[in-house]
Amino acid sequence: MTAAEPIDGRSLTLDRFLAIVRDRAPVDLTPAARRAVASSRRAVERAVRERTPIYGITTGFGGLSHHVIPSDRARELQLSLIRSHAAGAGPALPEEIVRGLTLLRLNSLAAGHSGVREEVLDRLSDVLNHGLVPWIPAQGSVGASGDLAPLAHLALALLGEGAFVVPATGTRENAADTLARERIPRLEPVEKEGVSLLNGTALMGSYLALGVADARSLLDAALIAAALSFDALKGQPTSLDERLGAIRNSPDHRAVARSLAALLDGSELAVTPEEWSGQDPYTLRCLPQVFGAVRLAIGFAESVAAGELNAVTDNPVVFEPDDWVNGGNFHGQPLAFALDALGIAVQYVASFSERRIARLIHPGLNRGLPAFLAPDPGVSSGFMVSQYLAAALVNENETLVHPASTASLSTSADQEDFVSMGPWAGAKLGKILENARHVVAIEWMVAGQALELRRPKHGGRGSEAALAALRKRVTAWTQDRSAADDIAAIAAAIGDRRILDEVRSVVPGDGR
Repeated sequence: MTAAEPIDGRSLTLDRFLAIVRDRAPVDLTPAARRAVASSRRAVERAVRERTPIYGITTGFGGLSHHVIPSDRARELQLSLIRSHAAGAGPALPEEIVRGLTLLRLNSLAAGHSGVREEVLDRLSDVLNHGLVPWIPAQGSVGASGDLAPLAHLALALLGEGAFVVPATGTRENAADTLARERIPRLEPVEKEGVSLLNGTALMGSYLALGVADARSLLDAALIAAALSFDALKGQPTSLDERLGAIRNSPDHRAVARSLAALLDGSELAVTPEEWSGQDPYTLRCLPQVFGAVRLAIGFAESVAAGELNAVTDNPVVFEPDDWVNGGNFHGQPLAFALDALGIAVQYVASFSERRIARLIHPGLNRGLPAFLAPDPGVSSGFMVSQYLAAALVNENETLVHPASTASLSTSADQEDFVSMGPWAGAKLGKILENARHVVAIEWMVAGQALELRRPKHGGRGSEAALAALRKRVTAWTQDRSAADDIAAIAAAIGDRRILDEVRSVVPGDGR
């Protein structure tokens, strides 16, 4: 049995996040976290007993925060909050996004600043450990007072009033039935627990953590596909000279250049100085500069994600012994910026890849290869329309990549007068990544075919390993066929890193 991942609100890493969310490692709240949670709970109970005015505990919420709530109705307040805020729309969030937001809400509460009971964390742990997927509609959060609507739907499922998704069918099941079958007690929220379940950036954080992981894999796949194209187009390796990155003062440039040089090591196809044929196009010559910039953007997003994994994003929060602080840690602006930046970086990868695809099939630009790499030009069209698909996907991304974080609409009677719109940035990022994976898959397929047309000369160690990995999944084109299944198979192998791991077993990467 897989060992449980300890949850303490302080030590969650991206790798551990992925182990829980994608690999389904179980979770276990640490004893230290339980003590911290119990201590903060006692602070809530003292505040209620002494009728201390504290936002969300003894007062209303948002634009209703000036209303003082009688102590005998404080628990009713929490239940009403959850029910009224479960106002989402649209399709259900993907399973891994839901697991991610559940984990982040659990870990944030485990830090012991929110005043909830241990039972709340136990129920969140149960959802993860039983493999349950609360039904949470994708739309409804503006990413400022936390991801209120999505988290309210999560909380509603814990109460037995919402729904869970049946993974096998994608249908909804009444939450009460799911909890009864799994023998999980329904949560009955008491003071502060409704607001603590809802106030947080868990949806945005889940989008970002998963997006960073997928962007890292995408960039690695794009580097490998670019190496295939570099060989197939007989590129000039002088652009990978280590000294260029040194004088540009760019560690990311240098890392990309080293990675490409390693993939191309041993190639018989590189143009030598004696075979001077002019300069390479930017999509070959500027690979270190452009992919270096992408790498830099992923690093920025990863740094934001690393902080957010262990962030307390509730409001208000309590510090020992009874110091209640009302602030805005639920605001998603840092995540919205990072999500938008990551989307732009991923679009650069897709757009850059599409231009190499176009060059590989262009008889006037591909340095002696057949038009469209067609097996029988004229009778067959080869990869003509595969490039159309790449262009269509890049165009979709060009519209999706407009930053969501540049637009704000006021909510809650202007109490929440500037919001981040980070959830839409995250949702868009998922689609941008999916499109980009397919574009890179097309380049891998087309460049692999082109490399074989250069025989008997061979490419670099990495290019040849990439071609071998490709041929395990799709056969070479000897006549026209539908490319749809080939592209889907390669994109799926990029998504789960299988094809990347095969190449990296021959030529290791740079560690990111």
